[in-house]
Formats: sequence, structure tokens, C-alpha cells
Amino acid sequence: MAHTLKRLFIGLAGAIAIGIGATITFAPHLFYAQYGIALPTGPDLISELRAPGANLAVLGVWIMIGAFRSAWTQQALLLGSTVFLAYAAGRAISIVFDGMPSDALFQAMLIEIVIGGIFAALLLGQNRQAKDPVPLESRT
Repeated sequence: MAHTLKRLFIGLAGAIAIGIGATITFAPHLFYAQYGIALPTGPDLISELRAPGANLAVLGVWIMIGAFRSAWTQQALLLGSTVFLAYAAGRAISIVFDGMPSDALFQAMLIEIVIGGIFAALLLGQNRQAKDPVPLESRT
């Protein structure tokens, strides 16, 4: 059951990253309007937003593969914790240097912390399990 929940979590988080990344890539004005941010129409800033959007979508695909291929699960856990916690860290740095964002962006940071934290906990649990493959109850 725990194995199934872990795979479900990895798949869902990968889908979230793909969805957000694809929306930023293909509809940046729509995506940022949800946060009350009006983007200019010039190509420079839009290009700078589409590039990390595409990166997030591709990383989401890599994460999602870990839900379906056991050989990729540990990599998916490492990548998921890195991606989501890095976004949260960037937002935290912005709070320090730029001030508090809107409630919606602050909530996005909290969600990133939770998802990244779950990925990190699953990764640590998997690493402990790999180092100690014999369950305690079967030892004599």
C-alpha cells in the first residue's frame, strides 16, 4: 500500500510540474494573470518566462516516469525534492529581498515546501531502506 501511495504521489507531483510548466510555456499571460500579474507583450520577458516553464515541464516528465518505472523512482524522488524545494527557496529569498508577495504566491510557496518536503522524506526513507534491507522483525 505504501509503495502504491508513493508512486501515486510521484505521478501526481510530476503531473503538477508538467501542467504548470506547460501553461507557463504556452500561455504565460494566462498563467500569470491568475496571480494578478499583467505581463508586457514584448518578447524579452516572455522568452525569459517560457524557458524555465519548458524546463519545469520536462523535469515533470522525468519525475512522472519515476511513478511508472522502478529503476527511476529514486531519481524521481531526488529530482522532485530538488525542483519543488528550489522553487520554495527562490520565493523565500524573494521575500527577504523584495517583500511579501500576494497571498496566492505565498500559498504557492507553502505548497512547494510541502510537496518538496514529502519528496525529501520519501527519498530519505528509501535510502534508509536500501542501506538496511532486512526488516528488524526478521532479525534474530
